Amino acid sequence: MKKYMIEGHNGVHLRPTIARATRLRRRFAAVSLAAGVAFATLGALPAHAASTDTMIKAVKFDDVKEVKKQLANGMDPNMADNQGMPLLVIAAREKSDKVVAALIDNPKTDVEILDKAGENAMMMAALNGDINIVKLLVAKDAEVNKKGWAPLHYAAANGHDDIVKLLLDHDAYIDAGSPNGTTPLMMAARGGHVSTVKLLLDSGADLNVKNQIGLTALDFAKQYKEPDVVEGLTARIQQTQKQAPAGAPATPQNSAK
Repeated sequence: MKKYMIEGHNGVHLRPTIARATRLRRRFAAVSLAAGVAFATLGALPAHAASTDTMIKAVKFDDVKEVKKQLANGMDPNMADNQGMPLLVIAAREKSDKVVAALIDNPKTDVEILDKAGENAMMMAALNGDINIVKLLVAKDAEVNKKGWAPLHYAAANGHDDIVKLLLDHDAYIDAGSPNGTTPLMMAARGGHVSTVKLLLDSGADLNVKNQIGLTALDFAKQYKEPDVVEGLTARIQQTQKQAPAGAPATPQNSAK
């Protein structure tokens, strides 16, 4: 059996060099292990971000299976996207009915949670005409009479009569005033929604209410050039005047064009 002698250029034995190399390899191994732990720790952040992105995407596409999975893994049902919009508001905006149901079934979910514009899930559903989501939220005791802009304003603005009726049936304040005094009737008139205007009036809305700059629902209809609403409101005012008891003051009318 051959025995090999490892020597340097000047005949110096190199085994001490090999020993040093071995020690260096061990040190590098230790450093690599520590680095690996550090990278693994750093890698947890992108993984969490990926989970957040996955959750938001699932909410937008009504992927209730993925949403339930993320919730089971500890995802906060009240988290918001990078624009400050909470999951429940996103789901209502995107008409993700199944996801809304899953979120509000979670005891940690705040059904009144607002986005940065002060809008909540019921307002988004009312604006979109998604009566199923409105019903789900009402069943969970979500507030119908939100202070300021309310779901009834949003339903009336887009002429969603079924939601207007549902909200009124659950004691929504019919003449609710927004921060500037705008009522649901004014919003319906502004949008030219004749049937919604009639529904609100038949349900007791006051057509003489003025907002902070003195405009009535009739003024809104005139300013936004909605002749059918102007005609209907004018006829309703005349009818009210005829029904007024003798000697009662005439119903005031503004002259805004």
